[in-house]
Amino acid sequence: QVQLVESGGGTVQTGGSLRLSCAASGNIYGINSMNWYYQGPGKQGPGKQRELVAAIIDVVGTRYSDSVKGRFTISGDNAKNTVYLQMNSLKSEDTGTYYCNIEVIDRGGSRTNYWGQGTQVTVSS
Repeated sequence: QVQLVESGGGTVQTGGSLRLSCAASGNIYGINSMNWYYQGPGKQGPGKQRELVAAIIDVVGTRYSDSVKGRFTISGDNAKNTVYLQMNSLKSEDTGTYYCNIEVIDRGGSRTNYWGQGTQVTVSS
């Protein structure tokens, strides 16, 4: 089994910064992808759609949604099985819950998606 633990959320004023972390532990042989998803207020709960805001693709490539491009930076540390999201120039519309998502490869070669517990980000004016 694999557990993801998120940290770094909180309340910040408009224009401020936060750094989210997501550490994976457990039966991990390799990591195939690391992503951060956003779920806005009023869209909470199981089954509510989450928006992909940042992704690490093909180990070194990155991709961002238009809403965060130029303000957020995703990075990963495979040695620590950790993915980060540096959030700068935060806006009120960034308020919501952020979830990390990591696809883990186990020693048998199987791939499984895991989700973090979610961390709340609140941007106040």
